Amino acid sequence: MSFLHLSFYSAFTLSALGLAFHRTHLISALLCLESMILSMYVALTIWPIHTQTPSSTIIPILILTFSACEAGTGLALLVASTRTHGSDHLHNFNLLQC
Repeated sequence: MSFLHLSFYSAFTLSALGLAFHRTHLISALLCLESMILSMYVALTIWPIHTQTPSSTIIPILILTFSACEAGTGLALLVASTRTHGSDHLHNFNLLQC
């Protein structure tokens, strides 16, 4: 395994562990999701160069587009939840209440 693969795997794993263990604020969960998407983007961008394929793929551009949509939706949810609940603590959100 090369250093490049190790760095991509470790970035994705650290982001997933951050999402699993640090669930106090919604903004920290959104940042962990964004870093997972960005590590996938960088890995898929470097992949054609590493395998020496002459054609570039459209998949990294699609992932970047979905990442921007995810970030916009996450920030809209953050603003809406902060306005209704007063904070972005995840333990304040109860899905069973109206």
